[in-house]
Amino acid sequence: MAQFTAEPFSVTGKTAIVTGAGSGINLCFAQLLIWRGCNVALADLSLRPEAQELVDSYSSKEASPRAVFIPTDVTKWPELENLFDKTLEEFGGFDIVCPGAGVYEPSWSNFWLPPGSKQSRDDPQSGRYAELDINLTHPTRATQLAISHWLYPGSKAGEARAAVSLKNPKRIIHIGSVASQVPVFRAPLYGASKFAIAGLVRSLADLEPLHGIRVNAVAPGLVKTPLWTEHPDKLANIDPTRDAWVTPMEVAEAMLNCVESGSKIGGTVVEVGAGRTRVVPWYNAPPPIPVPKLD
Repeated sequence: MAQFTAEPFSVTGKTAIVTGAGSGINLCFAQLLIWRGCNVALADLSLRPEAQELVDSYSSKEASPRAVFIPTDVTKWPELENLFDKTLEEFGGFDIVCPGAGVYEPSWSNFWLPPGSKQSRDDPQSGRYAELDINLTHPTRATQLAISHWLYPGSKAGEARAAVSLKNPKRIIHIGSVASQVPVFRAPLYGASKFAIAGLVRSLADLEPLHGIRVNAVAPGLVKTPLWTEHPDKLANIDPTRDAWVTPMEVAEAMLNCVESGSKIGGTVVEVGAGRTRVVPWYNAPPPIPVPKLD
């Protein structure tokens, strides 16, 4: 990985795209960005009441910063492309992308409930796992789209944006997991997707010294979001004697730090535990502390 000194970066006055922003970590990240003066395009299938309230509070054309909701099914590439196009129409450009939408081994797309089983909604004829479409293919495609828009601005009629550079930097922040550092026997597809996100982020590290595009990730532990709290089948796997909840805001704050910090250069993965964070070493990383009960 190339070493270099990053230009100062502030989210104030910028524009961000955040998928999965209808609830949880991504909603908290959208809130932090708006509170810091950043426009946000929130993307999700729908918004929970607290997310709708946020959008309503900042939706006026005269508002600054401003928030817009763009309904998006992240498993459909045309809808992802529409998300970027609509953001350009609303704000004229974007500087930060968080392809944060994700799921944790749902019963409808699960390694242990294979396509064709009664519980699975993965069609055995489709050649696809919905969980991987959401957790891996969507953030990969969103990353491609962002890079393309930044490297080749003005490719569409009416666009006149400055290309990304070391003096005009951009940011992509992914949501990984401590599941990329430890085996997850009960959720192999989830574990595989998060290992892959870490690999994608590491592989794109040199985009920052080459083009000013920073690609980083956070790797949270057990986060207290509706993804867990509204699903008794998942809560049954929690061991209160050893599993400590991380708050969505703790993760969102680590994400903001990854975006703005001069030291969190491209390819950085930041583990987020309850009340603590650490940069995960590139090689021979020690296990998370405490080691989560993921098997």
